[in-house]
This record gives sequence, C-alpha cells and structure tokens, in this order.
Amino acid sequence: MSDSTFEAFRRAEALVSNGRPLDALRELRPVVEAEPDLPSVIQLAGRAYLNSAQFRRAEEAFTRLVEMDPSDHYSLFALGKTLQRQGRFAEAITKLRLAVAMYPLPEYQEALGEVSARLSLGRPGDAQAGN
Repeated sequence: MSDSTFEAFRRAEALVSNGRPLDALRELRPVVEAEPDLPSVIQLAGRAYLNSAQFRRAEEAFTRLVEMDPSDHYSLFALGKTLQRQGRFAEAITKLRLAVAMYPLPEYQEALGEVSARLSLGRPGDAQAGN
C-alpha cells in the first residue's frame, strides 16, 4: 500500500468511526481500486456499507472475509449483524453463534440474544431468509 493509499485508508477509517460512512466510502474508493483483496480494506468497506444501510454490499464484503478466513470472529459477527438488519434471523443466528463461540464479547452475545429472542417469538416469516 502506497503512502497516499495508506493515508486515504486512515482518513476513511476515521470517517467510519465518526459516523460518516458515505464520506468514508468516497475516501476509500481509490484504496479499494489499489488493494481490492486486502482484508483490512474489505473490512473497512463492509463496515461503511453496514453503517450506511447498504446491506447487500456489506453482506458481500463480510461473506468474502469469512471465505478468506473462516476463523475471523469479527467478520462472522458483522455478517450476522448484516443479516439481522435485513430480517434474515435464521441465517444471522448461525453466524452470531460461531462468533460468540470463538470470542464471547458482550457485543457479540447481545446480538445473539436479540436474534434468539426474535426467532423464539415464532412470528411467521421471521425464520425465513430474505424477510
């Protein structure tokens, strides 16, 4: 990663942290072009997509990361949250269970509890993908 690309990455990272995901995505564009397969770049783009409610793009990014490294607990958690935000609870719960089993952070456990509660309500359609 060149110095200018690294600087753009750091600016995008700060923008995501400051709640400005759309600005982060604009800043990240040349970084993604230069380093499309770098896990840190994919993860930052996924976070920006998730925080800007671009769920399909977030899902693609986090799925790609999990395929690259199935032991990446954060990517499993983020993929689970992305699926949860799309109402795809049955899919989300499997990812969140894995993340909690790997690294039982309170944030992961809370997300798993939310999805478990939603599924236990047994509402029609809640357990189906895409709802």
